[in-house]
Amino acid sequence: MYKALIDRLEADSFLTADEYLTLIENYKQISAYAAQRAVETKKKYYGNKVFVRGLIEFSNYCRNNCYYCGIRAGNKNIERYRLTPDEIVSCADSGYELGFRTFVLQGGEDTHYTDDDFCRVIGEIKKRHPDCAVTLSLGERSTESLKRLKDAGADRYLLRHETANREHYRKLHPDSMSFDNRLRCIDDLKRFGYQVGVGFMVGSPYQTDRDLANEFAFLRKVNPQMVGIGPFITHKDTPFSDFESGSAEKTLLMLSLIRLTLPRVLLPATTALGTLDIKGREKGILAGANVLMPNLSPVSVRGKYMLYDNKICTGEEAAQCVECLKNRIKTTGHEIVTDRGDYKNEV
Repeated sequence: MYKALIDRLEADSFLTADEYLTLIENYKQISAYAAQRAVETKKKYYGNKVFVRGLIEFSNYCRNNCYYCGIRAGNKNIERYRLTPDEIVSCADSGYELGFRTFVLQGGEDTHYTDDDFCRVIGEIKKRHPDCAVTLSLGERSTESLKRLKDAGADRYLLRHETANREHYRKLHPDSMSFDNRLRCIDDLKRFGYQVGVGFMVGSPYQTDRDLANEFAFLRKVNPQMVGIGPFITHKDTPFSDFESGSAEKTLLMLSLIRLTLPRVLLPATTALGTLDIKGREKGILAGANVLMPNLSPVSVRGKYMLYDNKICTGEEAAQCVECLKNRIKTTGHEIVTDRGDYKNEV
């Protein structure tokens, strides 16, 4: 029965919430077959290519107090840092020499930086490297700000919705944050022509398998170009420090189901997955993922951008990290390519 559901999902890119739930509840029995079908689907659009995004974690200051996050404003045990605009551009320059053609600027919601700062950084990267894409991951911003950043040359924007369940969202965030505002931002991003990325944690506190099953209706509605998911991993200095981390194996099934639901999606095998399972990123590629995001931040600050405990690759130089990943990905029958890795609108 489970294989028949996967076959129908592969053919139709659609199941009911109850059918997704059946697969999720029985993930141990179906994960291997789902991964096999997901990889075949991925190959129709992207072949054996794995795209790399150069991740520049420019600040670990954040105005928010999300209960799961290690860089939350209320964490007094963290050493804060900020990169200057020139340092951000320098990271992109170094990444370009290593073969990166997409740069992801990610940070907490740090009000220190103005729209002028970000527009200058985007413009400078685009001027120096016009063949590259710039992806932003800056959290929630005003409609005016998102429009201005797009006009400055930003191509993509990652904004994890974290959960499609409004009540679950309230359990993960303080009252100062709004589920509706998160959705407003996603709507703005689509309206302004960004390639949009959304995403959620697998196994976050209070999440049910039914919540995970209902994510697919949300994903079909938004129809994003990118989906970033990873297992929830605890951080010792958060209100959720006593909760168990999520399951890497269940995360792998969710990757496969996302690939079969959104066949052309750009789908990362995340650092969180690699943190929970030493071969998590390779397994992610073999479950249908086709994106990796090595860290281009200076080694001096990498260990300070600690969203969760025991994050991997905090001490490696960027070049060392890339060569390691290339060798590891070869073992999966895939290859890392020097490419912007744009979303495929058609075969």
